[in-house]
Amino acid sequence: MIKRDAIFPAGRQALYEIHKYSAAIRSGDLLFVSGQVGSREDGSPEPDFRKQVELAFANLEAVLKAAGCTLDDIIDVTSFHTDPEKQFDTILAVKDATFTEKPYPNWTAVGVNWLAGFDFEIKAIARIP
Repeated sequence: MIKRDAIFPAGRQALYEIHKYSAAIRSGDLLFVSGQVGSREDGSPEPDFRKQVELAFANLEAVLKAAGCTLDDIIDVTSFHTDPEKQFDTILAVKDATFTEKPYPNWTAVGVNWLAGFDFEIKAIARIP
């Protein structure tokens, strides 16, 4: 049986405690990162949408770093959007500024109607170097 290790970056502990989940789970040489949202340290949503997306990417990066990974180690991404048609240009701009070199990770975008007060969420699978 492969051991699972929980990974937590510094900060944002309130969000993990409130909702009782791990920021990421290391299993073998894979890292499964839970959905990251644009939350402030107290767990509340960032109200400005672009800043919320940028913060979600920064939070994703913090979880990766806590596990010894970088954005370059990401294999697969899933993002969730409350209003994809209206939001997609902003999300693509942040995504393109984040992932600047090929090969880009796999990406699946999903429209949803609820994200616990947030408008964007991103989760990923990475290979641990």
